[in-house]
Amino acid sequence: MYNRYGYNKFFGAWIPLWLPRSSLLISILLVLCSSITSTTFGYDGSMINGLNILPSYTNYFSLTPATTGLNTASLWIGGCIAGLTYGKITDSIGRRPALFWAAICTLIAVVLQTAAQNIAMFVIARIILGFGTSASGLTGPAYLAETLPLHWRGWGLGMFNDFYYVGGLVAAGITYGTSFMSSTWAWRIPSLIQGVFSLFCIIIIPFIPESPRWLLFRGRRDEAHLVLAQTYSNGDLEDKVILAQLKEIEDTFEYEKNAGETLSVMQIFRTRTARKRVLLAVSVAVFSTIAGNVIASYYLGSMLTNAGISSTTKQLQINIILNAFCLVCSIFGTYYIDKWGRKMTAAISTMLLTVFLFLVGALTKVFGNSSNTSGVYGTVAMIFLFQGAYSIGWTPVLYLYPPEVLNYPIRANGLGVFQFFLNGAALLIVFTMPISLASIGWKTYMINGAWDVVMLFAILYYWIETKGKTLEEIDELIEGKKHSDVPDLEKIIKGEEVIQVEYEEKGL
Repeated sequence: MYNRYGYNKFFGAWIPLWLPRSSLLISILLVLCSSITSTTFGYDGSMINGLNILPSYTNYFSLTPATTGLNTASLWIGGCIAGLTYGKITDSIGRRPALFWAAICTLIAVVLQTAAQNIAMFVIARIILGFGTSASGLTGPAYLAETLPLHWRGWGLGMFNDFYYVGGLVAAGITYGTSFMSSTWAWRIPSLIQGVFSLFCIIIIPFIPESPRWLLFRGRRDEAHLVLAQTYSNGDLEDKVILAQLKEIEDTFEYEKNAGETLSVMQIFRTRTARKRVLLAVSVAVFSTIAGNVIASYYLGSMLTNAGISSTTKQLQINIILNAFCLVCSIFGTYYIDKWGRKMTAAISTMLLTVFLFLVGALTKVFGNSSNTSGVYGTVAMIFLFQGAYSIGWTPVLYLYPPEVLNYPIRANGLGVFQFFLNGAALLIVFTMPISLASIGWKTYMINGAWDVVMLFAILYYWIETKGKTLEEIDELIEGKKHSDVPDLEKIIKGEEVIQVEYEEKGL
């Protein structure tokens, strides 16, 4: 283990950095720590799904369709605020401490949510919870994209969001277990356990390094060099791949600084290529939200009731099975993300889920109010296939593609815009869905399916492919030129290219 200490004024002390010597272990810890966002979001979606089914929760707050939507959707109000403000914080204090403070904010919100005495207190707690989770959702992907080695980036950022279903599965089991309780602890216990993931994040932080790109941009070259060695080559500072990656990042940063690019919010609007990058990231946020998964993620109970299954116990059991199925599908999609590519994975997923969503609508219309058991369970099967199709593509792509297409000067603020649109779209959809399902029922799925057809054509026409490229090499795909004469890193790793890089001893 490396045993080093560093002072950080935001932590207020010299904090130990016990970094493992194994690059693989560091990569695993990076993913586990950063995954607080998706795990908490997944837990929240499944928990609210379960709570909306529990009489002890709905009766305690005397919920109507409007207040059900408010209790659920208030999470994204805080998310929108984080999207507008936390990018600057992440650039200022570093990815690692920004992740720490996001976890602290989430813990505070969990305590307030658990202790809620009325709708107002519950909503305020969920706004703070949304801020904390979206702050980590902004920081985590940037941190992983900048710190994970090239050959682990697709897997790591794909798994980052796969943890959504880990949280969902845990919440589904807990809400099912507490559903047999008659007191308010039936919903307070699941609320309290939501904070466990933030605690895990705080515990892991001392064992992981800062982003090498953040360090290098701050002029801390020696530390950036060391972190690259720790994440790529088990600490070997003279590894040719490390030296090539370091030079590529340095050359790109020098070009961007000479071109007048800054870390300001206005930089995301300043040039045509910056606007294109942000638009690509925003398209992921909006498309992933309006695809239709929000209905099953937060209002599975309403879907199952419309399909003909009204038993609370059966709905909670289906919630558990669905989360387990989606976890398997998301891991399958993550495994193939570097083979299929980001663009094709999203297109295949969208095409399949569109077909299944239309079938959910058609079957709900025909069998929703009937006693035909085969028809009812056929509808449930289509819900499973729809969620599985979404999980194969959109789950790994959601937090993988945006930090790849955003270059360093706009990455944190661009991800802030991404989070703003992700939360804004979710706020709109989640608040209106219970009203739509209650008013027009099966037609909701048909309208949603029509949006998905438009999404598919937009992805095929507008998206670019980023697989197999370092963050700096992606510049060539968007701007038409690469800002370093270093050969592509993948070719160096495979031995197809050789580079001579001078190594200067810097006292490391």
